Amino acid sequence: MPDAPSHEPGRQAASGGHAEQVTSAAQPFTYLGTPNAALYRDVMCTFARAKERFIVHLRPEDVAAELTRDSDEQLAQALEQLVGWGNLRADPDTSRATSPEDFHRKRFLYQLTTAGHAAEEAIAFYEQAIGRRGALQSVALEDIAEQLAALLVVAEEPEPDPAKTHRLLLSLAERFTSLADNAQAFMASLRRAIDFSDGDVEGFLAYKERLIDYINRFIADLANSGARIATLLADLEARDHDRLLRLAARREALDSVPDGPDGTDAYTRAEAAALGAWRNRWRGLRDWFISADTGHPSQARLLRQAAVTAIKQLIDTVGMLNERRSGRSDRSADFRALARWFAEAPDEAAMHRLWRAAFGLSPARHLSVTSTTLTEWEEQEPPSSTPWSQAPPIRISPQLRKTGSYERRGRPNRVEDRSAARELLRRQAEQEATELAAARRRLATSGPILLSQLGELDARAFRLFLGLLGDALATRLPGETEVKTTTSDGSMEVRLSLVQDGPDACAEVSIHTEDGVLRGPEHLIEITDLAGAT
Repeated sequence: MPDAPSHEPGRQAASGGHAEQVTSAAQPFTYLGTPNAALYRDVMCTFARAKERFIVHLRPEDVAAELTRDSDEQLAQALEQLVGWGNLRADPDTSRATSPEDFHRKRFLYQLTTAGHAAEEAIAFYEQAIGRRGALQSVALEDIAEQLAALLVVAEEPEPDPAKTHRLLLSLAERFTSLADNAQAFMASLRRAIDFSDGDVEGFLAYKERLIDYINRFIADLANSGARIATLLADLEARDHDRLLRLAARREALDSVPDGPDGTDAYTRAEAAALGAWRNRWRGLRDWFISADTGHPSQARLLRQAAVTAIKQLIDTVGMLNERRSGRSDRSADFRALARWFAEAPDEAAMHRLWRAAFGLSPARHLSVTSTTLTEWEEQEPPSSTPWSQAPPIRISPQLRKTGSYERRGRPNRVEDRSAARELLRRQAEQEATELAAARRRLATSGPILLSQLGELDARAFRLFLGLLGDALATRLPGETEVKTTTSDGSMEVRLSLVQDGPDACAEVSIHTEDGVLRGPEHLIEITDLAGAT
C-alpha cells in the first residue's frame, strides 16, 4: 500500500465532484524516499512520456495501460498520493457521466503540475549526469577550429552580419561545452576504471589495448588541432573579437525584452548580462587552449598530461594485475580443481598418474634406478592393487650397497658461454645508433624550410620528427610566432615559426610516412643536428 505522509499539506479536498488543488506546500521529491518509490517512479515517468507526446491529461486506465497492469486500488491510491505531494493535479472527469450517480462518483483526469514536471526534469538530468561515461571528442576539436575560422572571416568584414555571428558563436559554445564536459567525464570514468579494475579483471585486460590506442589518437589530435585553435583565437582577438560578442549580446537582449532597444533599463540590463555571459565563455575557451602569461598551463595541456598519466597508470595496473594473478595462491580453489580433474579422469591409471603428479609421491629417484629396472617395470605394468612384496624390485647399484653413497665422478659442469648473446646486444645497439644518426641527418636542414618540403619520412625519422615538433609546440607561448628549443639529450635543435605572408600562410601540409599521413598547418622549420656538428 502506498505510504501516507504524516501531515498532508497538499491533499485535495474533493466535495461534490470538485477537487481543490493546494500547491503552496508541494513536495515533489517526497516519493523517492518511500517504500513504494518504484511504483511512484513508473507513474511519473508515464506522465513525463505523455507530456513529450503533447498529451496533457491521463485517466487511471490510461496509466494502467502504459504500465501494462490492472487499474486496481493500489494504482488509484498512488495517483491520489502523488496529487497530495504536488506532483500531479486532479480535475473532475465529467465527460463520461451518463447519470447523476456517475456525475457524483469520483472520476478524475490527472496531469503533471509545474512542480512535478520540474522534479522529473531534475531527476532525469541527475540520472544522465551520473551515468555519463564521457568521450574524448577528436571531431569536436576539428569543428571548433572550423567555426573559429568562419568567425575570423566574419570579423574581417566591415559590418558583420549579427544573425550569422550569433549562430556561429552559439554553435561554437555548444561544441566547446560538449568537448569540455565529455573530456571531464571521460577522465573521471577512466580513473574509476583504474581504481576498481579488480572487479572485472578479464574485461579490464580485454579493453585496455583499445583504450590506450584511443587515448593516443586523441593526444595527437589535441596537439595538432590545439595549436591551430590557439592561433585562430589570437587572430580573432587581434581583430576585436569583443565586437562580435556585443552583436550576439544585443540579439539575445532583444529576445528577453521584446520592446526592442528603446533605451529602457530592462534592455540595458539584459544586454549587459548577455555580454558578461559571452565574455565569460570566451575566457573559458581561451584558457582551455592558450596558456596564461603567468605560467599557468592551458586546460588542453593539462588534459594532454592527464591522458599521458592515465596511459602510464593503465600499464602499471595491467602489470600489477598480471603479477597478482600469477602469484595468487588459493589452496581451496586448487583442491577443488584437483577434485574436478579426478572426477573427469577416464580410468584408474590416469587417476594414479594424476596423484603422483599432484603430490610428488614418485619413486626415490636418488637411488638411481637403472635402465634395466625401468624396462622391466614397463614390460610388467603391475596394477595398482599389487602388494608391495610381489611388485618388481628396484635394482640399485652395488656401489651404493657397499659404500652407502653414490656420487657421479667426473668434471663439473662447464660455465655457460654468454659471449654470443653479448655480441648480439652490441650489434643491436650499434644498429639503433646508426639508424638514429641517419634519422638526424635526414631531418637536418641547411636553413629554414617549409614543412611540406620535408618530403616522405621513414618510420625512424618520423618518430624523431614527432618528438621535435611536440617539444617546439609545447614550448611556444601565446602570441609568439617563432620558437627555438633543443631536445632533452641536447643532440638536436629545432626552430619553428609561423608563415606570415604569401599563399602558404593558411595552407595545410601533408607529410607522408610509412605509418600514415600527418596533416597540419604550414610552418617554417629549421632543424640542426648538434651531435653531428660536434
